[in-house]
Amino acid sequence: MSAFMDEAALSEALAGRRVLVTGHTGFKGGWLCMWLRRLGAKVVGVSLPPVQHSFCNAVQLEELIDSRLGDIRSAENFRAAIAGEEFDLVVHLAAQAIVRTCYKDPLTAYMTNVIGTATVLEAARAMRSLKAAIVVTSDKCYENNEWVWGYREHDPMGGHDPYSSSKGCAELVAAAYRASFFSSPNGPQLATVRAGNVIGGGDWSVDRLVPDLIRALESGVPARLRNPYSVRPWLHVLEPLRGYLMLAARLLDTGSRFAGAWNFGCDRDEAVDVVTLAELVTERFGGMGPGFVIEADRNGPAESTLLRLDSTKAFVELGWKPRFTVEEAILKTVAWYREFHRSPGAIRTFTENQIAEYAEGWSASSPVRPASTSGIRVVACV
Repeated sequence: MSAFMDEAALSEALAGRRVLVTGHTGFKGGWLCMWLRRLGAKVVGVSLPPVQHSFCNAVQLEELIDSRLGDIRSAENFRAAIAGEEFDLVVHLAAQAIVRTCYKDPLTAYMTNVIGTATVLEAARAMRSLKAAIVVTSDKCYENNEWVWGYREHDPMGGHDPYSSSKGCAELVAAAYRASFFSSPNGPQLATVRAGNVIGGGDWSVDRLVPDLIRALESGVPARLRNPYSVRPWLHVLEPLRGYLMLAARLLDTGSRFAGAWNFGCDRDEAVDVVTLAELVTERFGGMGPGFVIEADRNGPAESTLLRLDSTKAFVELGWKPRFTVEEAILKTVAWYREFHRSPGAIRTFTENQIAEYAEGWSASSPVRPASTSGIRVVACV
């Protein structure tokens, strides 16, 4: 495989491969399955049933891939779901992904994010055909000291809340499996990936900023911004997924050099705060009533204020660079929701077109375009 990696190179690496995706009924998992299918991979998804209002149901994903029900909290249940099948690549996304939900039910959060990760990796290491596995965690896996600079892959794991600490624990589980069972340079390789706050069409999760704003703009009841000035590395969903796919291609082709942990953060460590993102979503949606109000929740569960990633490793080793500015990411996201409400039966084609336009437009070897600052308060990461 050449150093230059465009979508054709991804297709060369992944076409015909048997790929297991856990969490395919979730937001990121659904988008990943759509892209893998475009690349020619043979996708099997294992997950809990989708909620009624979901990306999976919107695009009717179960018509496009081999979709199966399974619970990663039970080794027996998960083994039954994959029915002894062999895979070349495993991408593990199934997780409890909402911070406040983890506060309400921490035991389920740990069972899903920690035991579930061990369950998937235990099944993966028994697969004779396996070439690579990727475990998707979160930027919140790091011990967050509210530093002004971005966290690097070798910084300590931690977390001061159930969600964050469960993600740090998942990283530790993966590191132990990598050292104990995936350490041979000639055997299957294991990597973990950590991305910032991901936005995009088809996310209807509660207590997540963009879905809350979309619901508010549709209903006329403003969303409440709990932490308006918290800084996050916002990314359109296709940005980290491209990084995961580039990493998968390298693991399948080159092997052990690309095992380990990887950050996929914002463009040149650019980030904006919550209120700035909310203003942009409201403006781009069309200004349909009050989108949000600032009502800081001083009695609510603690959440980090400042969190950034250093993605130099991905920039240098993979040639991965985000394509979209924050404003472009919002435009693509809002366009998806507007199309869904205008013509829900056409949203699968619209989604496929968004993937195609993104894939055809990137160049892994070109420099990152300067970010547009048209009225956006940009907080640069050091």
